[in-house]
Amino acid sequence: MSAVFSRRELLGAATTSPWTKDFRHLKSFPRHWLKRSNIRGDPVLKSVRPADRIKYWNIVPGDQIRVLGDKTRTLREVLSINRISNRVFVRGTPNVKVKPGKVPQSKNFHYSRCQLFVGNYEFPADVGSTEPRILPVYAQRVGTMKPYWNRRCHRYEWTRFATRTVPKIPYLADEKITIPWPRPDKPTPAEPGAYDTQADVVSEVTYKPPQFPVSLRGPLPRPPPEQKFLRALTLPEGDFAEFEDAPVEVFLSKELANPHSRAKKQARWQAYTLFTKTLLQDYNAAELRSLNGRTPREAKAEAAWKWRAKLEELKKEQRKQRWKHKASVAKVERKNTRKARKELKKRERLTAMVLEDAPNQVAPKNIQL
Repeated sequence: MSAVFSRRELLGAATTSPWTKDFRHLKSFPRHWLKRSNIRGDPVLKSVRPADRIKYWNIVPGDQIRVLGDKTRTLREVLSINRISNRVFVRGTPNVKVKPGKVPQSKNFHYSRCQLFVGNYEFPADVGSTEPRILPVYAQRVGTMKPYWNRRCHRYEWTRFATRTVPKIPYLADEKITIPWPRPDKPTPAEPGAYDTQADVVSEVTYKPPQFPVSLRGPLPRPPPEQKFLRALTLPEGDFAEFEDAPVEVFLSKELANPHSRAKKQARWQAYTLFTKTLLQDYNAAELRSLNGRTPREAKAEAAWKWRAKLEELKKEQRKQRWKHKASVAKVERKNTRKARKELKKRERLTAMVLEDAPNQVAPKNIQL
């Protein structure tokens, strides 16, 4: 069975990305990967059955949740998620003593034990009080709109909302409360260091185009005579303005450009596609002009056959042209010359060969000895 991902990828399946870009986490993998080897320190791969994995995750990194069964009812922030094991990792638990020099361990809980934090809402006052209460509200049941594929961002997107909350909001009993997705923090630019380029150096203009025209249609500039250059060297205040050469990329732009770049390959492919379509249209028009007792369908079929034969002929010519480069042609010419020289020497040896007199020798009548 060919695995969709490697065992190393499964060991690091926890991600901090909130977006769903594919469904690779729903694929299966070999069962023997779950067995722990005898090597000391080998990590254990934890996973649930592919049928029990969640396709669209409504709890993503950056959300605030509470854990069912937690007596402290602490509001926690999601740090990362593992779509293979259906585990949600939260940030380090507060009020936990950590040894100096060690990173606080982040706890993880099953997806089914997590409740999304909807927000703080106003509730009626208690008996004997006049001030309203502000209580945190959590989603007991989450619904979603139909997911769609965002072509620009290359990910699946949908809207999530709470259909049932705890505690229940009296004035929003029959309404769906939309739960916004967490927004990632914008990275703050780092302070420039010793290896960073200053802004004034970046904005400095260092490329100066040549004084003469560099158009391909215009005449090439003539180099100044050697005597004039030597005379400028001997003068105390020599003028070297006319001896300044143009940048090399101005004249070698075509030679230095990559002919196999994506844009050029795409342009060649588009030109070839347009050529084949135009060629097929020409064949169809030529066959439809002279039907000669055929139906238009038969004429188009014959035009398509001629078109395919022409394309195959052009491909053969192109392959032959690619094969006939200078090195191959020179090699073939050397082989032909060597074969001709061997054949000539063979004929010369046969011509100069003389047989000794021996019995039972008969010379043909038409040969003069």
